[in-house]
Amino acid sequence: MGNKKILFSVTKKDLEISWYTSPGPGGQKKNKTRNACRIIHRASGAMVTAQERREQKANLKAALHRLVDHPKFHLWWTRKVWEIDEGETIEQKVDRLMVPENLKTEVSVSGKWEISK
Repeated sequence: MGNKKILFSVTKKDLEISWYTSPGPGGQKKNKTRNACRIIHRASGAMVTAQERREQKANLKAALHRLVDHPKFHLWWTRKVWEIDEGETIEQKVDRLMVPENLKTEVSVSGKWEISK
């Protein structure tokens, strides 16, 4: 089997982007404008912020880079790739494999463990 390339995108609809006034020093521009950025990726629950720069675009770019590196986003992304590759979700695979005929039970009989059916 050859290498597969999976390409999917995250759009603005997947994100909740909000702007707020950043605290701390930085002059009048920083304290009077809503240039700090908060991004929440709805599907993964990852939340990142950026407020180091004075410009909105720079803070947005920094927040997007942080989102990609966020552990919750990474887990969501890994699960999506797995689902695309396997054709089912992890939960669906667990449900499929956890049927009674696949499960074995061990019982203690006279101090020895035996598999019961």
